[in-house]
Amino acid sequence: MKKILIVEDQEEIRELIRVTLEFDDYEIDEAADGHEGLSKLGSFKPDLILLDVMMPGGMSGLEVCRRVKADPVLKRIRVILLTARGQEADKQEGLRVGADEYLIKPFSPMELMKVIDKVLR
Repeated sequence: MKKILIVEDQEEIRELIRVTLEFDDYEIDEAADGHEGLSKLGSFKPDLILLDVMMPGGMSGLEVCRRVKADPVLKRIRVILLTARGQEADKQEGLRVGADEYLIKPFSPMELMKVIDKVLR
């Protein structure tokens, strides 16, 4: 069973993602900010992180992604950035820090599942 960590500060969006993922066979955990997300990586060991870019607490999703991909133990974890920032420069920055995919909000549940399937193949 694949494990997915949802790191998103908006509870409603976390819930929407969780409900969408529950239709498939995933083990799911959640974090409300980047610090909490990073702290869960060691114990939860996800295959994929769904990571909001803009979060409170002083650590953006870009920084979380950068740290994950720079760590020899964690770098195998796939990362999909979720953001309302849809400019090409924003997408390029996300890919530059190591994201495997970049999904622009709002997105449909079907679109999310399609991107997850692609990344986890």
